[in-house]
Amino acid sequence: MDERLPDPQLFRQGGFRLAAKLFGPSDDLRATAEQVRQFREYAKAEDPLADALVASMPATRPAFEEALTKGIDHMAEPPAEVRDFFGAVDATPYWLDHDRLERGARAITRTGLLGLFPLGDMSLMGGYLASRATKSLVATGEIEHMAGRRLIETAAWWIDVTTPGNLRRGRSGYASALRVRLVHAHVRAAMNRRRDWDYEAWDRPVNQVQTAGTLLLFSLVFVVGTQLLGIRYTDRERADILHLWRYVGWLMGVDEGLLPAGENDAWRLLWLLATTEFIPDEDSKRLAKALRDTHESGPIGKALGRVHSSISRLVLGKANADFLGLPNDLLTQGAVLTAAAVNFAAETARRRIPGATTLQELIGTLERRHYVDRLGKIVRLDPTYSRHLL
Repeated sequence: MDERLPDPQLFRQGGFRLAAKLFGPSDDLRATAEQVRQFREYAKAEDPLADALVASMPATRPAFEEALTKGIDHMAEPPAEVRDFFGAVDATPYWLDHDRLERGARAITRTGLLGLFPLGDMSLMGGYLASRATKSLVATGEIEHMAGRRLIETAAWWIDVTTPGNLRRGRSGYASALRVRLVHAHVRAAMNRRRDWDYEAWDRPVNQVQTAGTLLLFSLVFVVGTQLLGIRYTDRERADILHLWRYVGWLMGVDEGLLPAGENDAWRLLWLLATTEFIPDEDSKRLAKALRDTHESGPIGKALGRVHSSISRLVLGKANADFLGLPNDLLTQGAVLTAAAVNFAAETARRRIPGATTLQELIGTLERRHYVDRLGKIVRLDPTYSRHLL
């Protein structure tokens, strides 16, 4: 019988080690060498339906937009690439439960602006540890040279797909998930045209492993991150949040074999990613610096930047944080932990006060709407991502 591999560095230090003990399953998360080998096969896989559709653009762009807004059934003779793409997308998976989507979205919305901290400080910063995934980001130049814009667009996209009701067919979150899927295909095509792309060292560009990893950063890492910041969920709420992201991943073309069916699956997938993908390099440092510079811009940027870096350091651990160049500000880290304790106390009270959860969902909704309005004044948001698909 195969022996299970030792824990990766991410689970030997920092907040993830604590989170795995507090919130993870009690059974062994570690995979065998054969399971790792099978997982790595997905690094060779892309997204044939989206790739074929992008290859047919710009000629098929109007048909794609029409199918997205009106439905493929309302089109007399759609192009084959559009028909095949939406034929697969409209084949709703058997496991989809719209009631669970709504409950998961409400649980996310309840976190309000606090939910954005794990997005930048844990998901994006932690994602830079995956050096193979960063190669497409560095090659496009957008993350390093347009870090602020990309952070804003990611936050707006995240709010869009996690707003209650938005993942229904024809709604904005549903459209946003499919549009970003095409953005990935566009980037993938651009990288595949490069003569300097190193397939042996970097795998296929924007491959299935990397896309699944991104979804996991938005799902399990979000849940873990908000819990470490004091947010409390019921078991059903955590499961519903993961169900929401399972469907978002399905819309975005992630292979069913990489979509966690539950929380235990998600933890095991995180272990596999930590073992095989979280191998930082010099590009990781460059992207981390660009994100820190974005956080530190503005009148209160320095103070806010220390908060963001402290959260990242507490979660990612000393070795990873040192490698990424995150400052070790013990005073701010203490303040973050104190704020988390206060949040936990408030959350405990919320769960016991009738109507408090509904009120917090309303407050979270208003905070998120106001935040998107503010983002729109900073950067002209383009929900169609047209600049990528010309």
